[in-house]
Amino acid sequence: MKATIISIILAVALIGGAFMLTRNNSDIELENVNNVSVVDGKQIVEIRAKGGYQPRKSTAKAGIPTILRFNTSGTFDCSSSVRIPDMNISKMLPQSGTTDIDIGSQKVATLQGSCGMGMYPFEVEFRL
Repeated sequence: MKATIISIILAVALIGGAFMLTRNNSDIELENVNNVSVVDGKQIVEIRAKGGYQPRKSTAKAGIPTILRFNTSGTFDCSSSVRIPDMNISKMLPQSGTTDIDIGSQKVATLQGSCGMGMYPFEVEFRL
């Protein structure tokens, strides 16, 4: 009897833990999707640059022309300098405003970037 009760408690704990992990992952996915929109056949990934990049990780579709849109508002730190080494991109952002970087269609991969000093990373994961 005691072993049955322990087994039931353990099963409930495992199912509850799996539910919580799944719920948290889907919340992250929804957060990442909110900064991606499609306009005129191009997907736009919006990233805020100030004291780092938000969101730090975005998810976009592979095979669609893509624009990274950096929004600044009183940005005076190193996040106003964007680097994407794999694409040989280095761009200074204005203190306030919007800067679009057209990166074309990407294959399934993770594109990594950072500020000019490498202190603030960001990434865009391209999926099918």
